[in-house]
Amino acid sequence: MTIEARFRVDRGSFSLDVDLMLPSRGVTALFGPSGAGKTTLLRCIAGLERLTDGCVAFDGEVWQDGRRFVPTHRRSLGYVFQESSLFPHLSVRANMEYGWRRVPAAERRIGWDEVVTLFDLGPLLNRPPEGLSGGERQRVALARALLTSPRLLLLDEPLSALDAARKREILPYLERLRDELDVPMLYVSHSHDEVIRLADHLVLIEAGRVRAAGPLAETLARIDLALAQGIDAGTMIEATVIAHDEAWHLSRLAFAGGELRVPRCGRAPGERLRLRVSARDVTLTRTPVGDGGVQDPVPVRVTEIAPADAAHVLVRLDAAGVPLLARVTRWSADRLGLAPGVDVWAQIRSASSPGT
Repeated sequence: MTIEARFRVDRGSFSLDVDLMLPSRGVTALFGPSGAGKTTLLRCIAGLERLTDGCVAFDGEVWQDGRRFVPTHRRSLGYVFQESSLFPHLSVRANMEYGWRRVPAAERRIGWDEVVTLFDLGPLLNRPPEGLSGGERQRVALARALLTSPRLLLLDEPLSALDAARKREILPYLERLRDELDVPMLYVSHSHDEVIRLADHLVLIEAGRVRAAGPLAETLARIDLALAQGIDAGTMIEATVIAHDEAWHLSRLAFAGGELRVPRCGRAPGERLRLRVSARDVTLTRTPVGDGGVQDPVPVRVTEIAPADAAHVLVRLDAAGVPLLARVTRWSADRLGLAPGVDVWAQIRSASSPGT
């Protein structure tokens, strides 16, 4: 079950040349700097760009090739833009009904009540868009797109127009959408935190070319990519809440490599969450000796080392199958005798749940 996308777009000084085979399950993030071609790729997949040299197929159904072109309104997809683009003269309910009524009753796969509950829209249904916050407007835009019962949901930086508080407000709804509905999503972003919190698969796009594509955790930990060389280099850990320490306002979490303590999270014991671990927050030692201000040491094996700058190296580590990155000085790497295959201990100074 895949999404196939092959395009070449030439626009003077910019060209987009991609050949992708993406999973048609979960959330695939199209990640890269502004101007990389992420939105152009999304528009091509949506059929908003009609190209002579292009191919799109979704689970074997050809939407575009050299012989045919299925128009956007027949591609069974929902599109959410950076701005909510709600009809200002209609209520929230009427905006949502616009999407709902586009689909014959017999073909609806997502229910009205299901969407209203998913996005907590009951209290907003009779309000006009002009009275809503930016986060509320985007929740309505997402609901309207879902009520068309799409087989694929395209999201073009849906949080970019929101301030930090509104982003924190809407991210849990996007997580619920990912976890509760079986609708694959292509999510355009240049935010590390959004990608780590939401995505399952990552496509790194730079200057109109795909530099890497693969499962999120593995791709983030590739030290041959510019993504791992920047100041935001880090990896993602999926962990399970063990317990809460009310006295210290901390939560104990378990992952395949060991245990971590983080500021108290809002998840119940047994629930899972994602953590971002910055390469700058991982120190390495030869012995499992921690101190009072550092997490319990985690046994790891060095798998790769690459230069980061004149003074530092980037070290890829394996923690019982979980990839981690550490940015350490060349002096420390030499002193510890770091090399592929060497076993050491990692002390993770901090880990955080993105968006919180």
